[in-house]
Amino acid sequence: MDPLSDEVTFGRVEELIGRTGSRGGITQVKVVFLRDSTRSLVRNIKGPVRKGDIIALMESEREARRLR
Repeated sequence: MDPLSDEVTFGRVEELIGRTGSRGGITQVKVVFLRDSTRSLVRNIKGPVRKGDIIALMESEREARRLR
């Protein structure tokens, strides 16, 4: 078994908040955890993403700052 498998948390993209980064290559999204649907956080994702996508979070405690 992979030793990193305990640290991976899966979440579903609930809402697309906006684009950020110097060229708009980063998307800020609201993620709801699959195991605990009462928990959610805002993360920055690089690359294509849409509502309903499942993402793997290597770290699930840190939250991105909101867009202004």
